Amino acid sequence: SRRSMSSQLSIFSRELRPRRLTKKRPPSVTSQSSAIVTERLQELVRLFKDRTEKVKEKLIDPESSSEDESPSPAPSAPAPAPPLTEEPKPQEGKIAPKEEEHYCQMMCCKFKTMPWMRRLKKWSFPDSIDPFTNLIYVLWLFLVTLAWNWNVWLIPVRCTYPYQTPDNIYIWLVVDYLCDFIYIIDMFLFQTRLQFVRSGDIITDKKEMRDNYLKSFKFKMDMLSLIPLDFLYFKVGVNSLLRLPRLLKYMSFFEFNDRLEAILSKAYIYRVIRTTTYLLYSLHCNSCLYYWASDYEGIGSTRWTYTGLGNSYIRCYYFAVKTLITIGGLPHPVTLFEITFQLLNYFSGVFAFSIMIGQMRDVVGAATAGKTYYRAYMDGTIKYMNNYKISKDVQNRIKTWYEYTWKSQGMLDEQELLVQLPDKMRLDIAVDVSYSIVSKVPLFQGCDLQMIYDMLKKLRSVVYLPGDYVCKKGEIGRAMYIIKDGEVQVLGGPDGKTVLVTLRAGSVFGEISLLSVGGGNRRTADVVAHGFANLFILDKKDLNDILIHYPESQKLLRKKAKSVYNIVLCFGGILSVKIINANVLIRIFWHSSMQNNLCFPNENKLSQILVG
Repeated sequence: SRRSMSSQLSIFSRELRPRRLTKKRPPSVTSQSSAIVTERLQELVRLFKDRTEKVKEKLIDPESSSEDESPSPAPSAPAPAPPLTEEPKPQEGKIAPKEEEHYCQMMCCKFKTMPWMRRLKKWSFPDSIDPFTNLIYVLWLFLVTLAWNWNVWLIPVRCTYPYQTPDNIYIWLVVDYLCDFIYIIDMFLFQTRLQFVRSGDIITDKKEMRDNYLKSFKFKMDMLSLIPLDFLYFKVGVNSLLRLPRLLKYMSFFEFNDRLEAILSKAYIYRVIRTTTYLLYSLHCNSCLYYWASDYEGIGSTRWTYTGLGNSYIRCYYFAVKTLITIGGLPHPVTLFEITFQLLNYFSGVFAFSIMIGQMRDVVGAATAGKTYYRAYMDGTIKYMNNYKISKDVQNRIKTWYEYTWKSQGMLDEQELLVQLPDKMRLDIAVDVSYSIVSKVPLFQGCDLQMIYDMLKKLRSVVYLPGDYVCKKGEIGRAMYIIKDGEVQVLGGPDGKTVLVTLRAGSVFGEISLLSVGGGNRRTADVVAHGFANLFILDKKDLNDILIHYPESQKLLRKKAKSVYNIVLCFGGILSVKIINANVLIRIFWHSSMQNNLCFPNENKLSQILVG
């Protein structure tokens, strides 16, 4: 019976077991995606393996694998078809020329490059050149100045000292004509393309630019500088004095000085170098004249002339330095010619040296004009404080303010600089400096853009020392503050010393009091500078003068300020924070509600209330 029972159970279980269907079940979405991912991974592994093998082959035998192609990228989803356009069909019988490919091989990689000849063909000379902002033109002027200096410094040497000989004459002539070639390129390629201003318009027309140069005084001097007196070499020999007209290219030298000073951040350094070069050149010319006078009298014929020993240029230059600076200790002239030459030398030396000293004084004075201005203000303030016996603590804080303001701004009052600029340029500077900060203030969002621009021009920068009160509790609110650099702390609480919030660079406070919402606008909390703080300040009078011309923005500002003011009144028994902006109110109300166990909505909800 037990066996029959077990057999029946086995039969019953076989009947309950689900029969296999002839059709297979469709795979699930998960299995399909996993299969696709597995297939993709296998394909990527194969591609990486192929690429590794090719790199190995390149490292072992670079020549055999230089023509190998890189592995094809992994197949990806087809990109959307581009709009249908008719492609130009190649004409029958003509085969389009295949562009030659050029490669630059570095390490184990190849880079497709453009041959330098093709790059040179694609480069085109500009049709017009801005002489004030084009750096390529400044570099070209530097090259012209080098060519001009070659003539200025070496023509006196070659016509007096015996340095130009038949053995090296070809080297001198090659460099001479290279400088002449630079002169010619400057005349016909650069000067005829310079933009100019006529009746307020910038002229860029080729014909007008060329005519403007041809009618200018500079063109006449450039033409005179290229007078071909070199043809007289065939009659009188190679004489460097025939190249004196090349010195008439001096206008390019002074133009280069102006352009270079305009782009240098510390132009006074270049002015010092240039003035020193003037002094060295005057000594250079004097040494050439002394050698000529010695040669005229006879080298070593008298004790005054050059003895002929040592390096002639160095010896004569030493004599020129002692003469022009009037050091003394020179040999006494003997002949009438020597006496006359030395008298003229002394007079010219005193005159030239005094001019150089005066120029150097002006250059150094201009370089330190700002520091001198700062010291004058500092000394005047110290003298005033000593006369009125101001306490040492106040004096030290004032001195610290002067030093920090000068180091951080480079000036004591930025308005003195901006007042000299046109209104448009003042606006450009104000936008770059403070628009990014003001535009983020919720109170001014939605206002007229031109109103914000007018407001930016009225901002002024003020530096506060550590512990200085930006505004005190009970005083009349007459300004709005934007933190440019540093931090300030809003103090409150029962003792008035609890730090409610710390505001950092980019924060704004005090804007609500400018609109006098609700009548009085007294400060009801203290704001203290935490460390050195540089703030932008907007006076209430300036804002009111601006809002007169923008009534819609005035209504919007008053509406926003009134909504914030109503919230302040609701919590007047807890906090007094009318001086700060909406973002600060959110943080202080939330902080205070937690301290006083008040039931208050969360910070995001309060933000929505204030912004609305």
